[in-house]
Amino acid sequence: MSNYLAIATVTATLQRALQAVVGADVPGAKANTARPDATGHGLPEIGVNIFLYQVTPNSVLRNADLPTRNADGRAGQRPVIALDLHYLLSVYGNDGQLEPQRVLGSVVRTLHAWPLLTRQMIRDTVTDPAYAYLATSNLADAIDPVRFSPLSLSLEELSKLWSVFFQTPYALSTAYRASVVLIEEELSPVVPKPVLERQLFVVPFQHPFIENLDPQILAAGDTLTITGQNLRGDVTKVKFGDTLAVPASVTGQQIKVTLPATLQPGVRTAQVIHDFNFGTPDEPHRGFDSNVAPFILQPAITTATPVTVARGATLTLDFAPPIGREQSVALLLNNDTQSFVIPLPTRLPTNPPTASTFGFAIPTTIAPGTFDLRVRVDGAESAYDVNPANRPKVTVS
Repeated sequence: MSNYLAIATVTATLQRALQAVVGADVPGAKANTARPDATGHGLPEIGVNIFLYQVTPNSVLRNADLPTRNADGRAGQRPVIALDLHYLLSVYGNDGQLEPQRVLGSVVRTLHAWPLLTRQMIRDTVTDPAYAYLATSNLADAIDPVRFSPLSLSLEELSKLWSVFFQTPYALSTAYRASVVLIEEELSPVVPKPVLERQLFVVPFQHPFIENLDPQILAAGDTLTITGQNLRGDVTKVKFGDTLAVPASVTGQQIKVTLPATLQPGVRTAQVIHDFNFGTPDEPHRGFDSNVAPFILQPAITTATPVTVARGATLTLDFAPPIGREQSVALLLNNDTQSFVIPLPTRLPTNPPTASTFGFAIPTTIAPGTFDLRVRVDGAESAYDVNPANRPKVTVS
């Protein structure tokens, strides 16, 4: 495997290799690495110009390292990208003396007779003072050498390459592919523990399926009843978002589970999880997952009411369960003549992840009176009792 300098090292080593032969075969010939439309001293008067015009994933090894990361995002192995480098070799010189053709013959003879970059060639390149910027390249330590093979570009492909990319008069050219260049991310992957004991565990395929949740609207601490098929497993849990809960009772058709205290209000989901017990109860193995079913967890105002607040002042209330920092919160005030929705200002990243106490600015435009008090969190509203005497109330003065 190689580091990020691998591509540049291939180009530089190819340049050194061709410089040695074209200079000997055609006096004064040089090997450069400039764009074919470069002006001034970019292109050689006599010689070959090496231009990397395309980089593509290697079709054989492009996905050989997948997956590189675990479910928690940690690297299970070093990510490696496999690339093919496409080079355009254009030759220059005096056409009257056939210098371009002589240089081209020298180039194709060399790449056909020696179509790879040896470790020694690469080491000579990275230690050359002219390529000091490649001193930390480790391409010479790659398992497989980079090999060159000619590309059969049609006249149409060559004309498009010159007219679209470079927009300069055509020069006698040929194309080669360098394969394969493996570039590896330099990180320390997580090494899994060795297998200490092998066990075979056979179970029938019984995928759990949720048919219904009852009730559909719950408050914090309520018990949720899940009905469906194949709900009982070797180890049965209920997943609420990122939180796992152990049910109070489990049968094949019904599960009863108490909502976790950390579950935030709003539209939430429940999912039945079956783990397999391989004789190690403390480390169950993940098994089957059911479909996901939604329900609503209502917020509740826990501040003793009625309360009194002046117009333009701040009304501070306590809520349960705790509300997340990224959730939308609004206070609803209603009576027979007026209705107000008071949103909570956007909380900053410096605020706690969850909170139970919030302050709402009472508008000065509200008329004095007594209002029913409710809260809305991510679209889920607190309960509205049919008995007016049991509703939370606020008196605005």
